[in-house]
Amino acid sequence: MIPENLYIGTSGWSYRWKGLFYPEDLPSSDYLPFYSQHFNCTEVNSSFYHFTMPKTIEKWLTQTPASFKFCAKLNQEITHKRKFEDIAEPLDKFMSRYLLIGERLGPLLIQIAGSFRYERPMAEGFYRTLREKYPDTKFALEVRHTSWHSEESLDLLRDYNISFVIASAGKRFPYLETTTNNLAYLRLHGDERLYSSLYSDEKLERYAFMINDWLLDGKEVWVFFNNTMFGSAIQNAKTLQEMVQNL
Repeated sequence: MIPENLYIGTSGWSYRWKGLFYPEDLPSSDYLPFYSQHFNCTEVNSSFYHFTMPKTIEKWLTQTPASFKFCAKLNQEITHKRKFEDIAEPLDKFMSRYLLIGERLGPLLIQIAGSFRYERPMAEGFYRTLREKYPDTKFALEVRHTSWHSEESLDLLRDYNISFVIASAGKRFPYLETTTNNLAYLRLHGDERLYSSLYSDEKLERYAFMINDWLLDGKEVWVFFNNTMFGSAIQNAKTLQEMVQNL
């Protein structure tokens, strides 16, 4: 049984996993119900590219158990095009959809580009907007430039109760292992080859011990495998589940 406060899944579920995970005769419309029998959460990445329709979210809720949770990536209009400025309209549009999930909503992912550098006034203005509008929503920030790793930047996340995402991608993205509140968020993009390569059992075991320590500290822990090509994410997620359960 998965420990309480631990959520392990993959970044999305609609992939060419027939024969690898999904039965060959399973229609794509039944992928999510099947997936939710094996994992207790998923990360929605399509929300980055387009604003999810309310009817789509309502369908997801009816297709999955009441204990199943959804995380979602903030739309690119907020993070990449407007870069945290003048974002009230797209933010409210995005949130109006995902707040429909209610208690089954996990942390919302704020993933920014590698060219986006930290500047305190811009970052703090964005965090303040999030907290003024949505004081109880969980947010997690994934950065791809080392300027966001400064103590000032991390302290600002702590001040506004926003989680720092530990993002593993070999040498492609800067890596920092830290948490900024009572929620740990780990995204595993693939070690040697981005979005595809398997993590070794040795590396997964190390993450399993990290997860166990976080749980013992009373943290809520979210882990998503984004090495989705060739079904690597499914294999790694299942292995990590077993490792944590056996500790």
